[in-house]
Amino acid sequence: MDWLEITVNTVPEEINSLSDRLESLGVSGLIIENENDYNDFLENNKKYWDYVDEKFQSSIKNLCRIKFYLEDSANGERELRRISDALGIEPECAHVRDEDWENNWKEFYKPLPVGDRLLIVPQWEDAPPADGRKILRLDPGLIFGTGSHPTTKMCLKQLEGVDLEGKSVLDLGCGSGILGIASLILGAKSVTGCDIDPKAPEVAYENAALNGIGRDRFTVTACDVISDRYTQKRYAETGFDVILANIVADVIIALAPLVGGWLKNGGRFVCSGIIDGREKEVEAALKQSGLTILNHLTDEDWHCYACEAERRCI
Repeated sequence: MDWLEITVNTVPEEINSLSDRLESLGVSGLIIENENDYNDFLENNKKYWDYVDEKFQSSIKNLCRIKFYLEDSANGERELRRISDALGIEPECAHVRDEDWENNWKEFYKPLPVGDRLLIVPQWEDAPPADGRKILRLDPGLIFGTGSHPTTKMCLKQLEGVDLEGKSVLDLGCGSGILGIASLILGAKSVTGCDIDPKAPEVAYENAALNGIGRDRFTVTACDVISDRYTQKRYAETGFDVILANIVADVIIALAPLVGGWLKNGGRFVCSGIIDGREKEVEAALKQSGLTILNHLTDEDWHCYACEAERRCI
């Protein structure tokens, strides 16, 4: 179906009264976009990121508007005129299609070689000649993890340097499941994933299925492992050969004391998502937790570390 996207620009002090007026005119499904709301959200959730894209910050500067949608038809045009006359304003109007929302972003996502052994192929694309690379099929949806971001690419490169054959892997902040799925494709026996986003398990399982991987080898849960003591205890009892965390500096620092207790003797910890300027804090936390830093990768403004757990006498 085609739609009319209606945008009414306003100012913060009038946004509530304008919303009430629109609802009194029978308009539903209002989308309120307000710079103050975005800024409050960013400020109150700093622990989940160290970096906000400058283009995004520019796009919300002085932003204050209400959007709603009408059917793109003669009836929709008449409804828009009725609303415009009642408000005494002429809103902005754009024509959109359902598939525009769902699929426009896909044209920018193409097969991507990563490291020496992997080729990430979008689920909707035909696989090109892989030149000996292992193909990883992916449909990230709205969750982080397409493989194109420097933090993810560095993690995948680090994985290529680990002997994964028959190993168990824990992916913290698994998102789309890309790192866990790559681990299995590269030889891991099993992967456990977790993410704070409740949508992550469904997306990760769907991506695993695209690669012929079932839940007998790949399990994902939604939880906040920093505060979930039950999950912490379960991970300690299970033990893993490799732990991955492509998150942010603050979360990695909080995880560092826990990771050593979750790793098997001499296991590996790969962490990424560390913005330039926070790497020294992360290094200190890793070393203080008894982890030995084996290497340090950088790409653009991001850092990634591969560490080894302390080898204990058995």
